[in-house]
Parts: sequence; structure tokens; C-alpha cells
Amino acid sequence: MVEYRIELIQVPVADLNRSREFYGTTLGWSVDWDVEVDEKTHFIQVTPPGSAASIAFGRGVSEMQPGSLHALQVVVDSADQALADLTARGVEARGVEDLGWGRFVFFSDPDGNSWAVQELPKHD
Repeated sequence: MVEYRIELIQVPVADLNRSREFYGTTLGWSVDWDVEVDEKTHFIQVTPPGSAASIAFGRGVSEMQPGSLHALQVVVDSADQALADLTARGVEARGVEDLGWGRFVFFSDPDGNSWAVQELPKHD
């Protein structure tokens, strides 16, 4: 069986500097790449702490409209700690909501791309 691992998800944004600041500084995610290939192509890749997968945004890398992605999700050990961390970083987040298949916190980036932060349910 071939293992398929998610490596990179493109996130459509309007302002690269604002998004780099939000993901890299505000959220504290690692900025792995910030490469301007030419006038038409600028690629920025960031990775959440502890994640094997990254997100990327840039100029000339996606045809999606900024703010059109509404299904991004990360998993954490504690939704309560995630909400406290996001709030302390100045991110407008809502939750914690228990939806039965996990406890969730929700927030959006400056372009309106929405994120769900999930604490997986405990299994016996």
C-alpha cells in the first residue's frame, strides 16, 4: 500500500505581507520559505508547530479567490488551550464548541479563510 501524506495546502490571500505577518508572527507558525521567483511568482510556505503539513500562499500560485477557503482544520491536544493561545495572540476566535466528534475553536485569517481547531474526542 502506498502511503499518501498531505504536504501542502494552498490558501488564497490578497496581501502577501499581511498574511506572512498573520501566520508567521501573530500565530507563531514557522515561515519555511519566502521566495520571489520573478515578477509574477512569489511563494510563501508556513508550518504550524508540530505539523507535518504546511500551507502556502503567494502570487502566481493559486487561482482561488482570496478568502474562499472555508474547510481548513488543524488538530490540537486541548481546545481550551488553543482558544487561550489564539486570544493571547490577538486572534479573534470563537469556541469552545462540543460537536460530538470533537471540541472546536474557530477563527479566520485577515482575508476570511476560515479555520477549525479540533480537539479529538477521547476514546476508551
